[in-house]
Amino acid sequence: MSRVVCAAWRLGAAAVRGRAVRPLSQATTGDAEGGGAQGGGGSGSGSREAVERLVREHPVVVFMKGSPAQPLCGFSNAVVQILRLHGVEDYRAHDVLQDPDLRQGIKNYSNWPTIPQVYLNGEFVGGCDILLQMHQNGDLVEELKKLGIRSALLDAEKDQDKK
Repeated sequence: MSRVVCAAWRLGAAAVRGRAVRPLSQATTGDAEGGGAQGGGGSGSGSREAVERLVREHPVVVFMKGSPAQPLCGFSNAVVQILRLHGVEDYRAHDVLQDPDLRQGIKNYSNWPTIPQVYLNGEFVGGCDILLQMHQNGDLVEELKKLGIRSALLDAEKDQDKK
C-alpha cells in the first residue's frame, strides 16, 4: 500500500476512534438521469453533458469505486474517510463500477486518469492524493468554508484548546 493510502487509513481509523461516525448521503449514477442504478441506458451516461450535470448537481461530488458505505478500493475509502473527518455528510457519490461509460466519461471530462475524483462547486479538485494533501495543509478547511461547510476539525480544535 502506498504511503498516501496508509496515511489516509490511519487518519480514518483515528477519526472513527475519536468521534461518532455519521451516515453519509449516497447517490447512484442513474439519479441525475432519472434512470435506475444503471443510468439512462448507459450510452449517454458518459457524455460530456451528462457528466457536467452530475458534477454540478451538488456542491460536493465524488466519483468513486463503490459507495461511501462500502468503498471498493483503498483510495476511494481514503476520500470517504477524509470527508467524514471533516464532517462532510451531504455529498453526492457516484459508483463508476456500476457504469463503464460514466467511468470513462469522467476521466475524459477531467483529463485525469484515475478514480476517485472529487469536485467542489463544480470544479475538479483531484483524487485521493490531492485531497489528502489539502487536508494536511489546511486548504480543505478553506475550500469547504467557501461552500458554506464548516469543517468538523475546527470544532475538534476548539474542544482540544479547552482541555
